[in-house]
Amino acid sequence: MLLELNKTKVVSIAFAVAMCALGLIAGAWSPARAADYKLGAGDKVRVVVLADPEFSGEYEVDASGNMSVRMIGRISVLGMTPAQLEADLVQRYSSGGYLRNPKLTVELMSARPFFILGEVAKPGSYPYIAGLTVGQAVAIAGGYTRRASSSRMKLKRFGTKEEESVTEDSTIDPGDILRVPERFF
Repeated sequence: MLLELNKTKVVSIAFAVAMCALGLIAGAWSPARAADYKLGAGDKVRVVVLADPEFSGEYEVDASGNMSVRMIGRISVLGMTPAQLEADLVQRYSSGGYLRNPKLTVELMSARPFFILGEVAKPGSYPYIAGLTVGQAVAIAGGYTRRASSSRMKLKRFGTKEEESVTEDSTIDPGDILRVPERFF
């Protein structure tokens, strides 16, 4: 029995590692998904200012949804798309007198993590991988415990208050919280 459990964990971990590798090879975001993506705590972006590389930099959105941008200071970016942030920075750099005609881009470097709670081997926060499913998330977290109920899993989407029932084939997005409950005996 113990040997079988260890084999299951090894297979789960190997699957998770393979999924991580595929996520890194494929890239974290397709252009279509990145355009609609709303920034939140834990996201990392790169700002590239063409006229003056000194203004360029990599930034992380803090827990309150803010970033500290060179020369501009602390700004709220919570809920903005990368394109909206780009337009906001262009306006701030030009109206602040820092750059006359700013040309810049904002690129999402990495998305905020997803979270998994309950009856999995290693509950916690994990880096998001594009196209992640509930089954893959469970594998990344070391698999189900022997008390887990895979038929009653709930997912709380980022920015919402309600939980929805999900299956192993359901997708997970950045910032989502997956809860794997204990089964009834």
